[in-house]
Amino acid sequence: MKSTPRPSGSFDALPSAIDPAAPTFEPIQVRRAFEEICDRIRARIAAGLLKPGDKLPPERELAQQLGVGRNALREALRSLEIAGIVRLQKGAKGGAFIREGDAGRMDEVMRDMLSLGSISVAELTESRIHIQDLVVRLACERATAADLDALDANIERTQRMTVDGRYVDRVECSREFYRLLAAATHNQVLAMMVHAITEILMQFVYVRVSAGGKPQPRLVEKRRAFLAALRERDAETATRLMRMHLVSVHKLLEPVSADSKVRAAAA
Repeated sequence: MKSTPRPSGSFDALPSAIDPAAPTFEPIQVRRAFEEICDRIRARIAAGLLKPGDKLPPERELAQQLGVGRNALREALRSLEIAGIVRLQKGAKGGAFIREGDAGRMDEVMRDMLSLGSISVAELTESRIHIQDLVVRLACERATAADLDALDANIERTQRMTVDGRYVDRVECSREFYRLLAAATHNQVLAMMVHAITEILMQFVYVRVSAGGKPQPRLVEKRRAFLAALRERDAETATRLMRMHLVSVHKLLEPVSADSKVRAAAA
């Protein structure tokens, strides 16, 4: 009995049908409705059609406009709320409102990635040094008198905390110092990056100080020398002083970050 020849265009004629090593493909998954809703709302924000403070149409009306069920719409709004894009407010004047940008979301993402092992403390500290190089140079160019006065006031508070031996409170002054310095760049993207990295690494500083670790020596003296260079718009000196300080701080934090990894692994 003769076999019927297969047409050349049949799937059986493809290499994947005769070669087990050939790549295979997974079936195409149909997107869920709530994902499409999220994309539609994000697209309107990107196009400037929705701005912070704007209120989305009522749930029933919005579901009709999108041609979706209210359950899918609620799932999408909850997803956007978690992402920090909308704020859901209950009550007579409630609804879904477009939020201002939330820099804290970057902190959470980095912290989660650190906890999951996707990034390391070494990568964070290395990034911090290079980012601060740019921050210092821009601050030298752009810092206003008000920016410099705010940094000066911060250093005076740091001095009082040091004299009083309030080293945990002094850590809070350090957090504010880096925030003020980043603000002096007048670049919101850099400010967000500095904030996210600083928030994570400051947790290790708190652990170290709370455990009785010796405070960073000559901190106030270093801050004043740095601010003097900043006032002079001496980017080279200011960058060098900041880099030296950060390298010394990161060395002090190495045992704390290593211990944190051990405790996390044992948990």
